[in-house]
Amino acid sequence: MKILQRILSALSVLTVCCFASHTYANNYNWDAVAMGGGGFVNAVIPSKTEQHLFYARTDVGGAYRWDNNRSRWVALTDWVSQEQIGFLGVESIALDSKDSAKLYMLVGISYFNGGKTAILKSNDYGNTFTVIDVSNQFKAHGNGMGRQTGEKLVVDPLNSEILYTGSRWNGLFKSTDAGVTWSRLSSLNVTTTPNENGISFVVLDPASEQGAAAKNVFVGVSRFPSVGPNFYYSADAGQSFTVVNGGPTNLMPQRAVFDARGDLLITYANGAGPHGRQDQPEPMDQGQVWKYSPANQLWINITPAGFASAFGGVTVDPNDSNHIIVSSCGTYQFQYESVFGNAWGDQVFSTRDGGKNWTNLIKNGFSLDNQNIDWIVGHAIHWAGSVEFDPFNTKNIYITSGNGIFKAQDVDASPVVWSFWVKGIEETVPLDLVSIPNGPLVSVIGDYDGFVHTDVTKYAAIHTPRMGTSTSVTFAYNDPQFIVRVGNSLYYSADTGATWNKMNFANGIKGHATLTADGKTLVYSPGSTPDNKEILLSYYTKDWGQTWTVIQGLSMSGARIVADTVNSQKLYALNGNKLMVSIDSGVSFQQMGTLPHANGSKLIRAVPGVEGGVWVALSSNGLAQSSDSGANFTLVPGVSAAQAIGFGKAAEGSDFPAIYIWGTVNNQTGIFVSTDRGNTWTRINDSAHQYGGPGNGNFIIGDMNTFGTVYMSTAGRGIVYGKLNSTDSSSASSASSAFTTSSSVSSSPVTSSSSVASSLSSVSSSVSSIATSSAPVSGGSSGGGSVKMLELLCLFAFFCALRIRRLS
Repeated sequence: MKILQRILSALSVLTVCCFASHTYANNYNWDAVAMGGGGFVNAVIPSKTEQHLFYARTDVGGAYRWDNNRSRWVALTDWVSQEQIGFLGVESIALDSKDSAKLYMLVGISYFNGGKTAILKSNDYGNTFTVIDVSNQFKAHGNGMGRQTGEKLVVDPLNSEILYTGSRWNGLFKSTDAGVTWSRLSSLNVTTTPNENGISFVVLDPASEQGAAAKNVFVGVSRFPSVGPNFYYSADAGQSFTVVNGGPTNLMPQRAVFDARGDLLITYANGAGPHGRQDQPEPMDQGQVWKYSPANQLWINITPAGFASAFGGVTVDPNDSNHIIVSSCGTYQFQYESVFGNAWGDQVFSTRDGGKNWTNLIKNGFSLDNQNIDWIVGHAIHWAGSVEFDPFNTKNIYITSGNGIFKAQDVDASPVVWSFWVKGIEETVPLDLVSIPNGPLVSVIGDYDGFVHTDVTKYAAIHTPRMGTSTSVTFAYNDPQFIVRVGNSLYYSADTGATWNKMNFANGIKGHATLTADGKTLVYSPGSTPDNKEILLSYYTKDWGQTWTVIQGLSMSGARIVADTVNSQKLYALNGNKLMVSIDSGVSFQQMGTLPHANGSKLIRAVPGVEGGVWVALSSNGLAQSSDSGANFTLVPGVSAAQAIGFGKAAEGSDFPAIYIWGTVNNQTGIFVSTDRGNTWTRINDSAHQYGGPGNGNFIIGDMNTFGTVYMSTAGRGIVYGKLNSTDSSSASSASSAFTTSSSVSSSPVTSSSSVASSLSSVSSSVSSIATSSAPVSGGSSGGGSVKMLELLCLFAFFCALRIRRLS
């Protein structure tokens, strides 16, 4: 009888665990923490054939489509895997004028995935894509200098099968089969340029021939005329090219657009942009605007009088060729006043007479509509490399910026109202994050400080005082009102981030800080000296920065010290594969133990509420854990790789925090959760929500107040989060109670082993029959093909349990 009870108990537990696991894997909602923009939108691309259809491309955050029904942007590249992270750098977008549902994107970042480059092709507005790998032919760099120029990629307006793309290092290419295959046009004797932006733009004249294909092709090259010609023309669809002379002699082309009369409007600057650079003679402080007439080969300088700075964006009213708008790029002139000081950025000019007279729309009065995103106040429109009319309402224009997109709803108004048009776009680079028990979510990010969120669906207040890029945030686990954030300065808060006080520290900037569990000691490892030199020392203070003392026994660059969450005397740091421990609140460190491998993450995670619990992600070598403060480590079975690890609130009935990883389990890579100390793992994201992995911040953190909610850093998609549906949270808690119930089965009449065996055989045959007739699950599901096997295992266990109960 005891054997039967054990079988029944085990099968019941297996049934519950299987169904709970399946529930987790398929019932997560994914989104990004609401911050609002925060990164460089390189270009906005309006459809000229379908109203309200706009696309936006970013340098590190992927691409977006405007959803007019919901009045927000929708991300199109969240499916990008870690092996495709470079696809979040979108170099160019091209729309098919004959089919508004079709679009193409040139994607790739040179420093990710070996520079893997692709043409992404969609027939359904970007809901799905076909990936065409072109890495062996040409490479893109969506985060390179000149990324706001363009467009490099274009669809022939007369023939949807024909596309052209310029490249940075490999010249001009053409496709005659809708982007599937590409051939280099060697007739254009240009490969790369000194600034490595290569070809800035390709423009086709739609009126060049009403027939099989556009014949007139114009190409702008990102170099000074002293280096080589920078404007070319082909009259035979790329079979041959000639140099077009007559343009400015000391500038390089940025963008070009045809007006309805067939004239070409071109912006110029003395650099690739969006800002100047010191390693090239490209200060990005001069520019012009020109009009070129291909019909009579006439050049006209139409630069706004009295303004000689670099120009970037250009757009022309499709109904009025005299109505042109241009923007400067990389210029810092006064825009408006705010409580945070004056905002300095680019200028926007409008003409109604083809460029004879211009109006500066910024100097004419600037009114900011922040759209309830308060942090943008005090920040300017800058790096304005792309400006576009709404083709269906030319009172509206859209201009890109280093912090998002701005929309002017009436360019004739005085003053023009500039709306921060970024709802749905989250392009910050998160660098650190804490979820405080019974408190808020506190983040630090690149460029724009960070936020304190009590509701991740609503825009939050930025940290004030501001200091730009911030690299670390920490709180005292047993006194969580105390928080410290790090950037070019150090600030502490005694009221959970509501107000901040500056600390004194003269020896370094950025880096990483940690508060001991009681909040009485702050340890700090600077990232560098203020003049960007390496620092091998770490420091501690017990008086909020009034005095600092060098930590003994820890000489290393970029130390990431972590505090034990229970014992305020204990801290941990990883030096190579050596686990260093302090037992005197950071005064000194000694080696405690050794990790199995040395190439893991420097970021150690201390288990919340468990003294001595230390876990370390070891990249391709798996996941290690210690329960004795690092004296001994064991590898967690089943985890073959782990890039990031974090903890969150425990599942109901569990005495150990939920463990989250970005890693590889059973040959699947993604976000996994374990509610049983790492014994079993469930994947909780799917192939549509990969975000390129944990990116620069390389963190994954569970919410300490809500079980099942997890946050992850990205390379430029902000902080993404997954939330377990409330019904599934109850399912998780019921799994625990089911375990308890099934493990205490009351006495029942004995059933012969032969009857049990016969019953199990019958159930096994039934499940086998189901398996034979079932189609495999597509790769887009959370668990891939293994989900179907999991379902069958669950059914097998369930039927076994039922049959045994009846026999009992």
